[in-house]
Amino acid sequence: MIAIGCDHGGYDLKLAVESYLKEQGVEYVDFGCDGEKVDYPDIAVKVCEKVVNGECDKGILVCGTGIGMSMCANKINGIRAAVCGDTFSAKYTRLHNNANVLCMGGRVIGAGLACEIVHEFLNNEFEGGRHIARLDKMKNLEGK
Repeated sequence: MIAIGCDHGGYDLKLAVESYLKEQGVEYVDFGCDGEKVDYPDIAVKVCEKVVNGECDKGILVCGTGIGMSMCANKINGIRAAVCGDTFSAKYTRLHNNANVLCMGGRVIGAGLACEIVHEFLNNEFEGGRHIARLDKMKNLEGK
């Protein structure tokens, strides 16, 4: 299950991603918004809480640039959010960083590219190995 959410700057892109997820048979829960003006931190918290508590496997957050959402998401212990504007980054943030939240910018990328990015993010798994020690170091930074 994927948790997905956006602010008003990411609304149209979120709709495109949801359509893609439906086509692919991927279950998701939408945490807003419905096009109204909202503060992105409020949406980021809703999505990330579902990922951290295990109700959802991964999260997708969309705002104007993806940056605000990622900054908020990464304040939450247990979240490893990455802003991705290309498929290579989406693939390797899963393979090497075990990212659990994908952030994208609705004013930065188009729907076609966004769906390709989502595909890479959802269809690649963490490699483990040499990357585990780095993730442990990252986890130790939480709360500092």
